[in-house]
Amino acid sequence: MLSLKHTAAPALVLASASPRRRELLPALGLPFAARATDVDETPPAGAEPAALAAMIARRKADAARTHAGDLPVLAADTVVACDGRPFGKPQDAGEATAMLRALRGREHTVYTGVVLSRGERIVQATAASRVLMRRYSDDEIAASIAAGTPFDKAGAYAIQDPLLRPVERCDGCYCNVMGLPLWTVRRLLLALAPALQPAPPGASLSRCAVCPLQAGDG
Repeated sequence: MLSLKHTAAPALVLASASPRRRELLPALGLPFAARATDVDETPPAGAEPAALAAMIARRKADAARTHAGDLPVLAADTVVACDGRPFGKPQDAGEATAMLRALRGREHTVYTGVVLSRGERIVQATAASRVLMRRYSDDEIAASIAAGTPFDKAGAYAIQDPLLRPVERCDGCYCNVMGLPLWTVRRLLLALAPALQPAPPGASLSRCAVCPLQAGDG
């Protein structure tokens, strides 16, 4: 069953179980239905992080498309990359600890692959943001793990986490690090389904009003 996020008939399907993506998408002013997908997210050996994010997003879109009817399907996947190594979602506390220690005090890149499909038509893009992590302590890592925060997030952290407060600086789209670069999504919607008239996200989210991806919106 599709989970309706608005009382109006849905204008598109969001192929995601992510609470962050479901929280962000309403900024575009479109009613949507959310469908969780079950796809293989195992990275192939030697996979380049940006390509991996795009590949997994495409798998999610393909999995949801058969149940979407005539509605556009939106899918996204986020990969954290440090020194060219992709960090997905940790499988357990040990892996979460290792990821957070590896990222601590260092810069890395967050990629989100976004795919929008409708019938046989597909458009896609990948957004990237540079992130500098602060030097949080091992005790702070343990507290984040105890709270359960890392386990459904690429890189084992959430930029918006008020407990860990992991990020010292973000250069690029903040929403991209959360998992859904809204200006990129809007650009793809205007390309594939302009009749939907997605709203500019900056009208409702202050961070989007100053997002560097806004300049590339068409």
